[in-house]
Amino acid sequence: MAGSYDDRDGYIWLDGKMVDWRDANVHILTHAMHYASSVFEGERAYNGKIFKSREHSERLKRSAQMIDFEVPWTVDEIEAAKVEVLAASGLQDAYVRAIAWRGAGEAKMKGARLDISKWKRPSPETIPSHAKAAGLYMICTMSKHAAEAKGCSDAMMFDYRGYVAEATGANIFFVKDGEVHTPDPDCFLNGITRQTVVGML
Repeated sequence: MAGSYDDRDGYIWLDGKMVDWRDANVHILTHAMHYASSVFEGERAYNGKIFKSREHSERLKRSAQMIDFEVPWTVDEIEAAKVEVLAASGLQDAYVRAIAWRGAGEAKMKGARLDISKWKRPSPETIPSHAKAAGLYMICTMSKHAAEAKGCSDAMMFDYRGYVAEATGANIFFVKDGEVHTPDPDCFLNGITRQTVVGML
């Protein structure tokens, strides 16, 4: 099966429907692409039977819950979908990829009441902390949703050392005794707006 993954014969089960492989598309603003809000399973089928299939489907559901979204299909429905895809594609020995993601769009800020996130910004030795990369925003999304559930509009995140770092999608400034203070961005993104404000001080 050489060649591009988007130009192949076959079928994909998408949102409850069997779709031709080339027509299985998602919106460009899907949260998964922008903020890495997706979970997946990599499964192997041998002689038409997926190895430990149900365990994979159960883990898919659990993984989604861990990053704060619900897969809208039951384990039984996911199981049936995988069987349907194999049959429609005429495959016996295959790699099966089950993937679920958070959809397009997210709530806008309505204020400045902050929760304290249980997640910390990781050490720069573990991630490319100065890149504005989708994968770095997964814990931000989870923190924001947890804050909103408490009636807050966002969450303040500490860094791996326990110091104030940033909000989930913005740098933080404090004013004390007429002076503006902001954390040193040594393990999180030095935002363009932050740089602009610092340049005005």
